Amino acid sequence: MSHRHLRFLPRELSKGCWVGLAAFCVLLATSCTATSLVPPAPVTLRISGSTSMTPALEELAQTYAASHPNVLVEVRGGGTAIGLEELQDGAADLAAVSWQTADQAQPTCPHALPVARDAIAIVVNPHNPTPGLTLLQIRVLYRGETLDWAAVGGLAEEPLIISREDGSGTRQAFETLVMGSDRVTLNALVMPTSQAVIAYVASHRAAVGYVSMSALTDTVRAVPVEGMAPTAATVRSGAYHLVRPLYLCAPLPVPAATQGFLDFVLGPAGQAIITRHHVPLR
Repeated sequence: MSHRHLRFLPRELSKGCWVGLAAFCVLLATSCTATSLVPPAPVTLRISGSTSMTPALEELAQTYAASHPNVLVEVRGGGTAIGLEELQDGAADLAAVSWQTADQAQPTCPHALPVARDAIAIVVNPHNPTPGLTLLQIRVLYRGETLDWAAVGGLAEEPLIISREDGSGTRQAFETLVMGSDRVTLNALVMPTSQAVIAYVASHRAAVGYVSMSALTDTVRAVPVEGMAPTAATVRSGAYHLVRPLYLCAPLPVPAATQGFLDFVLGPAGQAIITRHHVPLR
C-alpha cells in the first residue's frame, strides 16, 4: 500500500511567503490604481463651415467640453464651401454644411450626418407693409424686375435686393429653393452673414433679404411665404416651403473623438441645445 508523502514548509518560511504575497498584491493594486488615474490624452476637434450653424455649434462645443475636459472643440465659420474645403484638406475634423444642391439629397462629403433643420426667412424692414410674398414674387424681386414695392403691397419705393456671398450655404439653398435656373440680379448688395443682412434691412426701409431663421430679431419682419410664416411648427409639418437640412460632415472612418461629439449632438442633451437655435430632428 503506497502512501502519499506531504511536505510542509517550516512555519517561519510559510509566514514569510504570506507576507511577501500580501506585499505583492498591494503593489499590484497600487499599480492598477495609478494606471486608472492617468488622464486621457488631450484632443482638439476642429469644426469649420456654415455661419448659420456657428451659434448652435459654439453652445454645443461649450457644453460638451464641460463633461469632456480633455476635448477642446474649436468652432470657426467661413461658410459651407470653406468648411468642405478644409475638411478635404485635413484642416478641419468636421464641416458644418447648410445647403444642398438641386440634384443632391445631401452634400458631397465622405460622411454627411443631418443634425437639424432650418428655415430660410425672407425679411423686410418693419416699416414695409407688404403682407406676404409668393415664391414667384420673391423670384421676380431677386431677378431685379420688381421696380416698386407697391406692386406687391409694400411701400412706394424701389426694392433694395440683399444677397449673400459666394460660398454661403444660405445663398446656395436660397438659389436652389427659390431661384432655380434664374440668376440673382447683379445689382444685389452682398453681405457676409445673416446678421449683416439683418443689420442692413433694419436700417433701410426698402431692403429685402434672406436669412437663417435662427438669426431673426425684432429689428426686421419675416414675411409669410405662400401664406406661411417660418416657425418651428411649419418647418416640422413641411408647410413652410424654404426648409433645409443642416449637416455635420466627417471623414471616413470617423475618428473616435469625432464620433463622440456627433453622438452627443444627436443625443437628448445635444438636441435640446439645437432646439434653441434650429429645429431638432426629433
